[in-house]
Amino acid sequence: MQHKDPKGVPNKSRDTGYIDRFNREIRDAFRDALQESFKSPALALFFARTALTQRRAARKRLAREKQGIHVPPLLIASVTGKCNLNCKGCYAQSQRWAKVKELPIPRWQEIIREAHELGVSVVMIAGGEPLTRPEILDVTRRFPEIIFPLFTNGLLLDDRLVKELRRQRHVLPVISLEGFELETDERRGLGVYDRARRAIARLAGSDIFFGVSLTITRRNFALLTGPRFFKTLHDAGARIFIYVEYTPIQEGTEDLVLTREQKAGLEARKLKLRAQYGGVVIGFPGDEEQYGGCLAAGRGFIHVGPDGSLEPCPFAPYSDTNLRKSTLKEALKSELLRKIRDNHGRLSETRGGCALWENREWVRSLL
Repeated sequence: MQHKDPKGVPNKSRDTGYIDRFNREIRDAFRDALQESFKSPALALFFARTALTQRRAARKRLAREKQGIHVPPLLIASVTGKCNLNCKGCYAQSQRWAKVKELPIPRWQEIIREAHELGVSVVMIAGGEPLTRPEILDVTRRFPEIIFPLFTNGLLLDDRLVKELRRQRHVLPVISLEGFELETDERRGLGVYDRARRAIARLAGSDIFFGVSLTITRRNFALLTGPRFFKTLHDAGARIFIYVEYTPIQEGTEDLVLTREQKAGLEARKLKLRAQYGGVVIGFPGDEEQYGGCLAAGRGFIHVGPDGSLEPCPFAPYSDTNLRKSTLKEALKSELLRKIRDNHGRLSETRGGCALWENREWVRSLL
């Protein structure tokens, strides 16, 4: 649907047709997950039920939209800034999240409860390393109708946590890698790849539906989108593949950003890998042209920082409201977020990564 201003001129900044397209993308992802889970009756039943709960969540969001409250389907919850690794070019470290006063776990539970009531479908648990606060799994256990991708380096996944994850089918561990041993250890530290692969084997051996998060750069593009690497991880049991385009938050790393040609060809490569091997294959930020621009600031997703700041995106740490002092429902009415959404058309990516980061001076000016 495209709205018009009082003079009857179409206002593209308020075009809401992308919402149906984005909801359809989410449904397709869960359809792919269902196809991948047929060998496990318990998993197949879980994803069949999940498809129904996702439809109910979409109806809740639509009802809120009619009330003038725009609720995104995805919420990214960075529950901590602390990490047991020191990866090169880490956006969390560059934003000094490790030094902020973190929201207490009971407050996170309240936020997620409200998100569920508003119609949020997916809450991505991130950090830092979220398993430095393992009690977050006590929270996820209370919300079986929400899908929780858990982004982790995997090094803290001991037998106790794996056992807990097996009980919580709706929590999907996503292990972060940069490639094989050479690429992963070069960015994450010596021995990290081998330890991550042991975590992957532990998850696969416990019949847990899990995946990998792959930071894709100019240097590892051919490797990560090639059949050998994809097949290696698929054979190891990974069923979710999330390609995260590198964003040069750390100065001097601009040469890692995807070239125009690589970015233009990424979608075709992902589709080819999915067709050949199966799996749920997702790109972030993905092909934003089909949605009319950036999906941040609540158009498709929103970010809550470790201190409770409600932000447009993990790569854009700007906020005019904090969930320590506000409900999520009220915070979603943020003036900063509204201004960004109303100008989403100007946030078209040119060099890969986060469009908001590339336009950060403009975003700052909105504050």
